[in-house]
Amino acid sequence: MPTESLLIGIDDTDNLSSRGTGYRARRLAGLLQDGGYATVDGVSRHQLLLSPRIPYTSHNSAACLRLSAARMRLSVLTGFCREYLLREAADGSDAGLCVAFAGAAGEALQSFGVRAQREVLSQAHAKALASGCGVYLEGLTGTRDGIIGALAAVGLRRRGQGGRFIWVSGLRERAGQCLRADQLAACTGVHAIRSRDGAIPASHEWVELGPWPRPVLIDGEAILLVEKSNENEHRHSQWRVIDKAAIKRY
Repeated sequence: MPTESLLIGIDDTDNLSSRGTGYRARRLAGLLQDGGYATVDGVSRHQLLLSPRIPYTSHNSAACLRLSAARMRLSVLTGFCREYLLREAADGSDAGLCVAFAGAAGEALQSFGVRAQREVLSQAHAKALASGCGVYLEGLTGTRDGIIGALAAVGLRRRGQGGRFIWVSGLRERAGQCLRADQLAACTGVHAIRSRDGAIPASHEWVELGPWPRPVLIDGEAILLVEKSNENEHRHSQWRVIDKAAIKRY
């Protein structure tokens, strides 16, 4: 059965004492994949505007899952995600859900995502845009303000520049390990490994993942950014993942 790329944006599912939206996005990805609903190609985090005019729990970030799924399963997937968030969203949260095939997330949605990083936007704007693009958008709890971030996350993921991955297959569980570049590419969902200036480790060279390996979103792909390693506890390591502070700038 032919598949298409599907984007699922979620936002504002937490409260001050609960696990964050990123955690719920990763759990949702696991449930969709383990249940055979879709193949998940990563979960990305997107930073939105920090402003006293915007109510948010801690960092005002939204998450987006990219899946491969058959178009005919859209309603099933949407219903699954909707029920998951209604069940799992924290008390007092303002959860929003956006589901769109990638082809529907064109320039207008991408522009909305960029604007959400710079401006205070409204629910009315988000609803009108989603309706015009034929995109599913629903507020599920509280004030429903999460629809703004959910729609923005879909636009930003489709735009393919900026943001970092909070889940790709096989990577988080290998934190702290040192693997050959070809092994790392084969056993994880990372699309490419390279330095910030474009240098690419040879397949036989070793990469130390460190405690916080998080790919970043560049040109629509999950890119694991590395740098040359001179002194390291893994004496055979030639490369290491850039540090957490540098990753967090994406």
